[in-house]
Amino acid sequence: MNVYAVIMAGGAGTRFWPASRSHRPKQLLPLAADPNESLLAATVRRLHPLINPENIFIATGAHLLEASAKILPNVPKHQILAEPVPRNTAPCIGWATATIARKAPEAIVCVLPSDHFMGDEEEFRATVARAIESAKQGLLTTIGILPTRPDTGFGYIEVGQKISTHAWEVARFVEKPNRERAEEFLAGGKHLWNGGMFFFRAKDMLVAIDTYLPELANGLKAIDEAAAAGNEPTVLAEIFPKLPSISIDHGVMEKADKLAVVQGDFGWSDVGSWESAWELAKKDDDGNALPDGAVVVDARNNLAVDLTTRADGKKKIVALIGVSDLVIVETDDALLVIPRDRAQDVRSAVDVLKSRGKTGLL
Repeated sequence: MNVYAVIMAGGAGTRFWPASRSHRPKQLLPLAADPNESLLAATVRRLHPLINPENIFIATGAHLLEASAKILPNVPKHQILAEPVPRNTAPCIGWATATIARKAPEAIVCVLPSDHFMGDEEEFRATVARAIESAKQGLLTTIGILPTRPDTGFGYIEVGQKISTHAWEVARFVEKPNRERAEEFLAGGKHLWNGGMFFFRAKDMLVAIDTYLPELANGLKAIDEAAAAGNEPTVLAEIFPKLPSISIDHGVMEKADKLAVVQGDFGWSDVGSWESAWELAKKDDDGNALPDGAVVVDARNNLAVDLTTRADGKKKIVALIGVSDLVIVETDDALLVIPRDRAQDVRSAVDVLKSRGKTGLL
């Protein structure tokens, strides 16, 4: 009962345009294996029975408050923390931790992204339980993902000496490497992917913020005082935009002394692009992930997503003939066609639309 979760559910998710928009970012979409479950809802569900919904806090943007609450009817609405403006992960985690500490000073806090996929949920929960045990010892703890390829898109954690049965010292955090270094990391066996998951006693994180980010600490204290006086929303709107915009990695984790990492191997994906969505989707014998009733003739390894809406609820028939390795996504106001191996380039379309002032499409 003393373990809480903070699920970070902000961000724009531009890599999933045109499905993802400012009012409907990545975490609100069903982009993994279950076409009927959003990534955010899956994140909350998979924590049970380790952490019940009444101990879960959601950190999101004010403009996403109602949409997040609708997706998560079992999470108390007052535990959906609406940030007035985005200020990176340190203010996000700091505010959520301070909020939890008001009601549970001895709480263990688990910070998790809202938009990742875990293939083996039972092993994921077992790994989280190990990280919680490490945090109980007063260690700021993270989960490092066992790498399966020399990926240049992730930060890495260099593993140091063993601390306990399931925890090791963090020797250092490593920024996204080039291909050569990533291959060295994979071959050496001493580096893990940084999955952006953090575990700590609330009081330990607040002390660390006070030590390494005093400006943020002062802001959090002012918000706490306002909460005690019953005036938190007004003071939050004034102070939060002025807090330093810095990640928890750079602001605290890379500077702290007592750091531990627990290894994770549970089919993790950051669901980082339409390519990832294709990899996780259910496919036919030719590798196509398509809407029900699709017509396929000599087509392979394609992803087609129909997000159009009609008053009668009917969908178009999708027909693919003689094409391979494409991503095709249609909404009411946009159509994306892109080779799967260029899925990361979706941002280019977003950039062009911004330059044209087409904010209604973003």
